[in-house]
Amino acid sequence: MNQLSLLLVGSGGREHALAWKLAQSPLVERIFVAPGNAGTAVLAENVPIGENDTAGLIAFAREKAIGLTVVGPEAPLAAGIVDRFTAAGLPVFGPTQAAAQLESSKAFAKAFMQEMNIPTARAAVFTDYQEAQAYLAHAPGPVVIKASGLAAGKGVIVCDDTAQAAAALQQMLLDRAFGAASDEVLIEERMFGPELSLLVLTDGVTAVPLPPARDHKRAYDHDKGPNTGGMGAYAPPPDVTPALVDKIMATIIQPTIQGMAQRGTPYVGVLYAGLMLTSDGPKVVEFNCRFGDPETQVVLPLLAGDLAAIMLACIQGQLSPEMVQTHAGACAAVVMASAGYPGSYPTGVPITGLNDVPSDMIVFQAGTAVQDHQTVTSGGRVLAVSARGDDLATAVARAYDGVTHIRFAGAHYRTDIGKPFSTL
Repeated sequence: MNQLSLLLVGSGGREHALAWKLAQSPLVERIFVAPGNAGTAVLAENVPIGENDTAGLIAFAREKAIGLTVVGPEAPLAAGIVDRFTAAGLPVFGPTQAAAQLESSKAFAKAFMQEMNIPTARAAVFTDYQEAQAYLAHAPGPVVIKASGLAAGKGVIVCDDTAQAAAALQQMLLDRAFGAASDEVLIEERMFGPELSLLVLTDGVTAVPLPPARDHKRAYDHDKGPNTGGMGAYAPPPDVTPALVDKIMATIIQPTIQGMAQRGTPYVGVLYAGLMLTSDGPKVVEFNCRFGDPETQVVLPLLAGDLAAIMLACIQGQLSPEMVQTHAGACAAVVMASAGYPGSYPTGVPITGLNDVPSDMIVFQAGTAVQDHQTVTSGGRVLAVSARGDDLATAVARAYDGVTHIRFAGAHYRTDIGKPFSTL
């Protein structure tokens, strides 16, 4: 096969990790990232086109004869970028708008799971505040209030009591804190147990898992503080056996892929199942229609196969399990965040030491930019240091060693990445 030019859509740490892995493919001659960040600029050519500018992205893909477009973030997928690229005759990796409803509409996903008997928490869906409050008054046990639409990872409120839940309903349905994303809300039973992220690659029929991963969502050590986009991750978790992954594939992933195909909306791309390992077995917390962040930063370093070839096989309906080979051992990633994150934070803060990190570790940049030939902060989660090891303890120790080389004013990070759930 002739080498191809590739377009990667997005600007975060996930996209830097994807660019890093795709650049290793012998099929790929050149990578463009729209809009990218300071990290992707080292591996590829950043182009100033926004991730939601579908018309601009299509025009660029035509101009550069792009042989594969890979879409990183959820918003353009939910808006139908794959449908428009496909209609334009341009190869693109990701689910269609209809398939992406598994993430863009929690109400759709919940109804779908109930229809397919996929294990998940009980839930009820509401658009009316008074009806939701009436239901809440009789809801058994603790609940979680979720905005049905995309809310940049912030539309889920875990409630310890009824008063918190009532306040969350007001915040979403009356105060419209999340805009149209919370026009429809779910009142869901609260599940308990360790969480798990399982990302699978699929061509719409065959689904192949990547190494299971676990992220740390809270801002501070010991799982304290507000939720974030993720302060670190590791793969695979020691408590997750191959037999458990097989069970998840049989009871959750395969029924999802088959059910979407039966609806006439086959799911092609990467499906991210956010799971809770409850006392009754694994259950779905939520589905995402794209690579996770920061899970991608620990999963892709463990992927031994050619990611570009795998993505093309997914698009062509030719995915086979033997294409997805993985390295032994473990990988851990520690996120370094800006002062104040996940609240307000400064930007433009100079970053030093990036070139001092040992070459066998990987710094995946997220909220970075270049100003006056200096890499500076431009977001809340600034970067993640990823490292592999023969076991989890080694991988974690090496990632933290990498962190010690990097400095920027106000940087903060968790010191307990990789610790088992029972100690948090």
